[in-house]
Amino acid sequence: MRVLSGTQPSHDHLHIGNYFGALRQQVALQQKYQTLIFIADLHSMSGVRDAERRRRYSREVALDFLACGLDPAQAILFRQSDVPEVCELAWYLSTVTPMGLLERGHAYKDKLAQGQSATHGLFAYPVLMAADILLYRADLVPVGRDQKQHIEMARDMAEAFNRAYGAQVLTLPEPQILDDVAVVPGTDGRKMSKSYDNGIPMFATEKQIKKAVMGIVTDSTPVEDPKDTKATVFEIWTLFAAPDEREEMFERARAGGLGYGDVKKDLLRRLLAYFGPMRERRADLEKRPDEVESVLLDGAKRAREIGGPVLDEVRQAAGFRPRI
Repeated sequence: MRVLSGTQPSHDHLHIGNYFGALRQQVALQQKYQTLIFIADLHSMSGVRDAERRRRYSREVALDFLACGLDPAQAILFRQSDVPEVCELAWYLSTVTPMGLLERGHAYKDKLAQGQSATHGLFAYPVLMAADILLYRADLVPVGRDQKQHIEMARDMAEAFNRAYGAQVLTLPEPQILDDVAVVPGTDGRKMSKSYDNGIPMFATEKQIKKAVMGIVTDSTPVEDPKDTKATVFEIWTLFAAPDEREEMFERARAGGLGYGDVKKDLLRRLLAYFGPMRERRADLEKRPDEVESVLLDGAKRAREIGGPVLDEVRQAAGFRPRI
């Protein structure tokens, strides 16, 4: 089984919501499947308009994955832009994709609602995403339930191309719905998101991490009174605690006498201990940029070895010569 997932380079540092929401699961897949993970730098062009920032963000994503346990000997990690075949396949798919299909895209509507410009790149985003998936004949694509539509659209495009040219050259992918994905609240109680600036970074300085943790919004309940265990600080704290520890903490909270500040201090201690080894690996990798670049280039070579023959079949089906 072949699994593919991608991550946009749109940040300086991962926050713990990124980790518990997706990255942890993506890295774990390498133990079970042939895993391809790409840095979606072409997709980032809809929002990032600074070349150096895109390069820096792409390096950051590579460092994040490697620090969190991605093994280049098992998984294939690469930059999307290092595989030109994906853009060619996107054009072929665009010729059989109805406008109505793209107009129904939830992500497109959401981006417009957030004030993003209605560019062709944003509108045709699902076509490039479909090419990302179909080029490698991915069997499974791990997504949250809110992203299932993207896989359904990729299937529609594959079926349309196969039907148009009477050849079953594109494989229909299946979504792997990650039901156990954690929706981590941010410091303000909303979903942790770069857009809301409410994240707790994994790889920033300890001072920055402490500032974020201590900035978690709490109510004004006095120390001696019982606390609501559904408060944001408890929700985040539970990510780092064993079941028996959670019950003990919640009993203390319900009994009164536990201050939110004490919970935040314990959360900070646990968070730094949990991500400590990853932070050390990342700091070490930052000193060896050539090695990280080598991993990405080797990943692109391996990805093209998988995707190139698929594109040749597509070209032949559509009446073109194989690639030169």
